[in-house]
Amino acid sequence: MKRRVREDIEAREKTWFAPKAMLSSQSRGREEPEEPCPVRTAFQRDRDRIVHSKSFRRLKGKTQVFLAPEGDHYRTRMTHTLEVCQIGRTIARALRLNEDLVEASALGHDLGHTPFGHAGEEVLDRLLAGGFHHNLQSVRVVERLENDGRGLNLTWEVRDAIGRHSKGRKPLAGPGRAELPATLEGQLVRLADIAAYVNHDLDDAIRGGMLTLDDVPRQVVERLGSTHRDRIHTLVCDIIDHSDCEEDPRVEMSEDVLKTVETLRDFLYDHLYFHPQIFGEFDKTRRIMEDLWAYFMADAERFYDEYWPLGRRETSLEIAVADFLAGMTDIYAISLFAKLFMPKRWIALP
Repeated sequence: MKRRVREDIEAREKTWFAPKAMLSSQSRGREEPEEPCPVRTAFQRDRDRIVHSKSFRRLKGKTQVFLAPEGDHYRTRMTHTLEVCQIGRTIARALRLNEDLVEASALGHDLGHTPFGHAGEEVLDRLLAGGFHHNLQSVRVVERLENDGRGLNLTWEVRDAIGRHSKGRKPLAGPGRAELPATLEGQLVRLADIAAYVNHDLDDAIRGGMLTLDDVPRQVVERLGSTHRDRIHTLVCDIIDHSDCEEDPRVEMSEDVLKTVETLRDFLYDHLYFHPQIFGEFDKTRRIMEDLWAYFMADAERFYDEYWPLGRRETSLEIAVADFLAGMTDIYAISLFAKLFMPKRWIALP
């Protein structure tokens, strides 16, 4: 190829990006070295590999909050991922950070999420020795499970951002910076994830009649806004205004907005994620996950022969079963459960 497209992009990054932004040309590289692409930077290449992966396509069939909703407008794990990506890119452009690194990290951050949302994650965390964390599983997906067990061979920076994007219900500020992603772009994805899910989960809960705006703590409405649009706008502007990508590198929210977001998150845990209508259905999905786990753990030969094409490899049976269950969509898990445990009707031949 005659045109030096990638080199031109990398040169523009050096003149445009903020001083502490991550340059594509300065990536720590991949586990398996590769020749550079003539057209795409390293992070653009990562983005494309994630978008074309099977685990990315399966996100459309995984629960965000509502299990297999009948309405067309409730979020799935896929639409959540796209919202994180767009929030992240908006902020990255304003701060002159590497949008391609933000995009790749955002698109890959939930690849390891289980079916049935946090209920599925809770089951695997309880059953698997050493626990289960979806952010670490997302790294495992891109490093060891995708591409028929060869992984996607992503850059170190994208894998670092994916692996450190989630804090669960811990304080968002944290005790120190050691647990944060190494790049400002990774830190941005972490905040974009929080901004996306607390707002769209509330939006879906109001749409579904689980909550009303009057139920939301007054300080949340007064500080962040009364609509999904207003709250996202407040958070995006706050992150832009209180981040520094030059002298004291950090991507963060102001203290009062951060506390308000934590208040909203804790409210959602107490009044939505464990709401009787949702929790009751998730009790059923926990049974599905537990029974599938027990079935495969009791018959390793059948599991490897019929369900796990990667074979025994270097992993234990329980890790392979956890990989299999975590990769399922909601509908596949329900269908497989029905196939294995529900009797079929006998239909007489004419």
